[in-house]
Amino acid sequence: MDMETIKEWDGRYVAGTYGRFPLAAEKGAGAWLTAVDGKEYVDFTSGIGVNALGFCDPDWAAAVARQAATLNHVSNLYYNVPMVTLAKTLCERTDYDKVFFANSGAEANEGAIKTARKYSQDKYSEDRYEILTLVNSFHGRTVTTLAATGQTAFHEKFMPLTAGFAYAQAGDLEAIKEKVNRHTCAVMLEFIQGEGGVVPLDRDFVQKTAAYCAEKDLLLIADEVQTGVGRTGTFLASEQFGIKPDITTLAKGLGGGLPIGAVLMGEKCADTLGPGDHGSTFGGNPIAAAGALEVLKKVDDTLLAETVRKGAYIRRRVQAMPMVKSVTGLGLMIGVEFTGCTGKEAADRALGKGAMFLTAKQKLRMLPPLTITDAEIDRGMDILQETLTELQKQKEK
Repeated sequence: MDMETIKEWDGRYVAGTYGRFPLAAEKGAGAWLTAVDGKEYVDFTSGIGVNALGFCDPDWAAAVARQAATLNHVSNLYYNVPMVTLAKTLCERTDYDKVFFANSGAEANEGAIKTARKYSQDKYSEDRYEILTLVNSFHGRTVTTLAATGQTAFHEKFMPLTAGFAYAQAGDLEAIKEKVNRHTCAVMLEFIQGEGGVVPLDRDFVQKTAAYCAEKDLLLIADEVQTGVGRTGTFLASEQFGIKPDITTLAKGLGGGLPIGAVLMGEKCADTLGPGDHGSTFGGNPIAAAGALEVLKKVDDTLLAETVRKGAYIRRRVQAMPMVKSVTGLGLMIGVEFTGCTGKEAADRALGKGAMFLTAKQKLRMLPPLTITDAEIDRGMDILQETLTELQKQKEK
């Protein structure tokens, strides 16, 4: 199918919820994507952090194919081996006690919110339900996770949102203490505010917030939908902040390309949810679980060390480029702010040269596959260097 037909069908039949880049994907391998017109692109997006192993990793694809030919779905009314194996593997890897499986990051965050509210209402009273999140956070696009999101721009046209959320400024422990009241049951945060512009939280602030939550018996929820599964150079970003939240949510990179979300629950709340309290028709799907098990097998200490090294190398290269104002992030989650152009302008021009980048607010965002090679990194950085040099010359005219 040619590009014009694809665009026509998309405009006619698909809800217009995305402003798409002018690229129609046909196939991919590793960090390379081939479009329908045959043009190849080096990928610094991972499908927004999903393809942790890159496009169509052969071992991942084989594991998924084997499972698809064995058992595709059975529902949570029955046990299935891939699901319980994945649960055991995740809990042992992260030192959490139990896991609930969903289909996306927003669903995982919904599960975390329900768990926190039930924990407090079982232990205290129905009056204890409010969850405090941070300004500039992003937790999903359902009506409830939009309410949890601390950005009013996402709330417009969808009011009224789910009640029971309040917002405090990131980095300000006193602001958190001022917002906490007799209704508060949890604090929810991202260690790096991804959609908010790849903004890392201060380590001291995170540790003091965790200590305060423990003191007040407020559950600490970590949204690691984007930062988890090795993206920042440790399996969980919380490891780099020296804490263990009561609940951690995962999605994106966990499935390696298939829809899956997970709510990891610590000792405090591991047994909070009982039969009928929560559920998911597709959660723990055998095929998605088989793909996730292959991801966990490959995201080992060697790959994590390489993620740290590659991220540092990318940041060094980017910092030497024209118009770069700042570089933020950890591991292979990187945000770049420019002087004189937006991230969208840079991403658009780089795409025309054969490199795929993302944006986050006004920044350029990079979430390359954890398996990207040094040569592929250099190809992308050369294109970005060329792009920014051209944009600088254009702005100076």
